[in-house]
Parts: sequence; C-alpha cells; structure tokens
Amino acid sequence: MLLKGNFPEKIFLNGKVISGVDAAISVFDRGFLFGDGIYEVMVQLENGLFYSDAHWQRLQQNLEKIGIGYNVAEMEAYLNPLLMAGNLLNKPCLIYIQVTRGVAPRKHSFPKDVPPTTMMYALPYSLPHINTKNVYAILRSDNRWLRCDIKSISLLGNVMANERAMEENAEEAVLVRDGFITEGSHTNIFFVKSGKVYTHPANQLILDGITRKIVLKLCEDLDIPVMEKAIGVDQIDGMDEAFLTGTTTQIASIAQLGDHTYHAPDTIGPVTKKLQEAFAELKKLEPEKLVL
Repeated sequence: MLLKGNFPEKIFLNGKVISGVDAAISVFDRGFLFGDGIYEVMVQLENGLFYSDAHWQRLQQNLEKIGIGYNVAEMEAYLNPLLMAGNLLNKPCLIYIQVTRGVAPRKHSFPKDVPPTTMMYALPYSLPHINTKNVYAILRSDNRWLRCDIKSISLLGNVMANERAMEENAEEAVLVRDGFITEGSHTNIFFVKSGKVYTHPANQLILDGITRKIVLKLCEDLDIPVMEKAIGVDQIDGMDEAFLTGTTTQIASIAQLGDHTYHAPDTIGPVTKKLQEAFAELKKLEPEKLVL
C-alpha cells in the first residue's frame, strides 16, 4: 500500500512493532465499525516524556469506563522498542495510542473473550518553547453526546466543529451547550477576569485534559485564584482574557472568540503570559519530577 503524507515508519500493533506500510486491522474491528475504543496522545521532549504517567493513567481509567479489560502497562513496555525502531529514542516526537474492543461479528452488544486491538505510533514533533499564537476561535453548538469525559475515538462531533472553524479561517471551534461554554473541539478553554481564572468543571460535559490539570496546578503554585465554573456566552464580552490548553496546543492565547476581541493580535494577556512562562519551565524538568 502506498501511503501519502506524514505516516510513521514503525507501528506497534497487537504485541509487535512492524512497518507502517504493513500495519492493517480487520474490517470487523469494533473501532472501525462502531468507534468503540479509547485513544491517548502524549509528547516526548528532548529530556524525556512529558507527564507520561498522567497520560497512561488516563488511558487506563478510560478503558475501565467503557469496560475494556486491558492493562496499559503491556503497551507501555513496548514504547521504547517502538521509538528505537523508528529512530526516535530521546528525540522530540508525538506519540499516539489507541485501544479498541477488538475484532468480532458486527453486533452492538460487547463480544465475550475477544482480545482488544492495541496500536501505538510515534512521529517527529517539536513543541515551541511557548505557543506565541493569538488564536481566532469561532463559537459552535455543542452537539456531542453526554459523555465527553470519555476520550473516545468516536470524534465526529469534534471533527465537524473543527472543520467549520477551518472553513472560517479560525484555529478552533469553541463549543456551547445550553448557553454555556464547555470546551474546544480539541482543547480545553479558560477565561480570566480581574486576575481570577475560570474554566468549566471536570464533569461529563468536557474532557479533563492533562494540560488543563497542569494549568490548574500552576495556578495554585502561582497563587492565581481559580473558579471551576461554566462561563455563559453572555459573559464572554466581560472577560479580560481567554486561552486554550492541550497536549500539542500547550497554552494558546485567544485574541478573538466569536465576535468579541480580547486584545490586539500581537498582545498576550498578563495572566495567560504568566502561565505560559511557568508551563515552559516545567518542560525543562526531568520526567520523574512531573507528577499531577
């Protein structure tokens, strides 16, 4: 098979590290048929994996949420061999991990005694020291299901929202449910008012991002007050700053959200900037010191 684009040379698939060209799954895999699986994304920096324990723990917790019995330590043991095979050991890269319920005849109910399909790959990827982008984000209705806390591979609602953002030359679609901001199509969102940080509580309506958790801890360390409270669409204009967070986004300032402009495209709010600088310092630490 001829693969066009940026595909990994090596892939971990069901207990083996193989060529990306040779990697294939059955058309009866439940991930393919139903989106029945969980994924995770982490990054490796020059000095090691960034908060890898938190990512592996979240993967394990999400598998338990949907009833896939699998110990992620089995995949974790293959990470270094995968990186070595792809000549990415100790090099900056993005790591994608996915576990599905496995291969079975198409039927909605869970199959019994079927091994999960496990897949992992890495691609060269370098994060900037600080994300200096000032993002333009649109507002879209949050039409997703009511278990957004599950990091499901079924992301059609997110994909459609993000595509609309791309069509409008925006970098993110911020989602609105019942008049309140929930999160971005692939990010969490924070607001700042009078020096206090606001973000949606970590309930079933958002994914509790690892970077979201890091930012909350940074706020605690920096004595920045935080309120985990949903912000209404009608409150956007009254906020002083807004920013997005995510594994590859890091912390990105929002210059414009919908019709509201927070500041000039070349300006970053003081609280956002303070958090960006503190986040950048975390990336200099040894991996074993990165604990949530």
